[in-house]
Amino acid sequence: MSLKPKSLSLRARLYLFSVAILTLFAVNVATHLWGSFARSESLVAYRDAAAAAQLVNDLEQGLESARQQVLVLATLRETTDDPLGDAERETAMADLALLEQRLQRLGALAGEATDDYYRRLFDSANALLGEWETFYSNYNRPDAAVSVESPIRYNDTRQKLEELDQRQEFLAIQRSSTIDGTIRLTDRITVIGFVTTIAVTMLLVILLIRSANSSLLRLKTGVQRFGSGDLSYRIDENRDAGEIRDLARTFNDMSGKLATAIDEVNSAKADADAANAAKSMFLANVSHELRTPLNAIIGYSEMLQDELGDAGEMDRDQFHHDLGTIILSGRQLLGLINEILDLSKIDTGKMQINLEDLAPMPLAVQVCDALSPLLAQRDNRLELDLADEQDISMFSDAGKLQQIVTILFSNACKFTENGLIKVSARAEDNWLLLAVADEGIGMTPEQQGRVFETFEQAESSTGVKYGGTGLGLAIVRDFCTMLGGDISLSSAPGQGSRFTVRLPLTGPVSNPEAA
Repeated sequence: MSLKPKSLSLRARLYLFSVAILTLFAVNVATHLWGSFARSESLVAYRDAAAAAQLVNDLEQGLESARQQVLVLATLRETTDDPLGDAERETAMADLALLEQRLQRLGALAGEATDDYYRRLFDSANALLGEWETFYSNYNRPDAAVSVESPIRYNDTRQKLEELDQRQEFLAIQRSSTIDGTIRLTDRITVIGFVTTIAVTMLLVILLIRSANSSLLRLKTGVQRFGSGDLSYRIDENRDAGEIRDLARTFNDMSGKLATAIDEVNSAKADADAANAAKSMFLANVSHELRTPLNAIIGYSEMLQDELGDAGEMDRDQFHHDLGTIILSGRQLLGLINEILDLSKIDTGKMQINLEDLAPMPLAVQVCDALSPLLAQRDNRLELDLADEQDISMFSDAGKLQQIVTILFSNACKFTENGLIKVSARAEDNWLLLAVADEGIGMTPEQQGRVFETFEQAESSTGVKYGGTGLGLAIVRDFCTMLGGDISLSSAPGQGSRFTVRLPLTGPVSNPEAA
């Protein structure tokens, strides 16, 4: 059964073609490396042969020169009584040492095929040089008899040197011939492999292009139909395999999901519009909340300035009342700015917590006392249920706990009129449970679901009627999380609300520097 290209996936086809091309490429590279190695070996062999020939020539000349010098000195020793100077003897001994060094270098160039020839040369030359060294050492000793006239040892050394030279020359020619044959063979293989690689690569590329082009053409037709709005069109998935088939199936699935995606985009746009509306409402509320205390501060300050400019007697009670109004308005303005700054720090992760030992009950009483004027504004009453828990201590952030109580208490006073505000706290299983309950307007379940979100209020009209920016409860939720606890809400329309904060007495599990 033959395997058609279209029955393979595009990835399999690419892998198959790539392996074939890489195999041919590897053969070419290996052949090229083989030829390069052969050329390198040829160069090394030529260099070694040239060096060996030069050493042989230097040894021949050196031996001939040393022998002539020895013969001359031997004749002078027999005919005259002149001694040999130290400088002349040292020079002669240095020449013999140089011959020994050349002999050793020649041995370094000898291989296994010439090792026997070199050994015979070395023994003969070593004996000859030793005889000449003895001659120079005993030259100035009249009683020492030396004989250097016999040419047998010298001729034997010259003969062995010539034999080694001929053997090396023969091996060099033989090795060069072998390497040249290898180079010619690798060159032919490289050329044939290169041509074959080009031909096979072109054939594989043509087959790949033809098979891939027909598959991509069907995908292109399907995409064009989808783009024109024909979402009922389907690409034939059974004519391809692997990735092309998966891609066709994906396009078909995409056409079915495109309508749903369009609906989701419209829904997301509606959500974005709602978010923009919420932010616009937030900006409007912030503007209103900023203008209200600022107007009070500016108005009462101008009244006080005018009153100080009057010549009559100043009404100290009224003056004190006006100053109190300015201070209260300033604190409201500062609280609003602090809420915005706190939210910014929380969003950017720059809000820090400072843990310390504190007594939560006196802190709650202090906050309620400081905010007692809010009760009188709407004729509300305060009930504290903290009497039995005054000795509780906890490890937490006093500033953030104070801000939590302040925001919850202020909200309770804001949304309650002529009602009861109850602040209670108790310790239970190593947790502090602090609750603020009111008898205000209450909330529906839908309103409860978004009351803790940033910029959100129970209703869009809440900010207009009661004031506020929708940041307080979001900040409370984030502070509770930072301190290792949480906040819960129970409420019903017209029956008030109860916020319960749960914080660990021993502090958060980890001590992050920022939320």
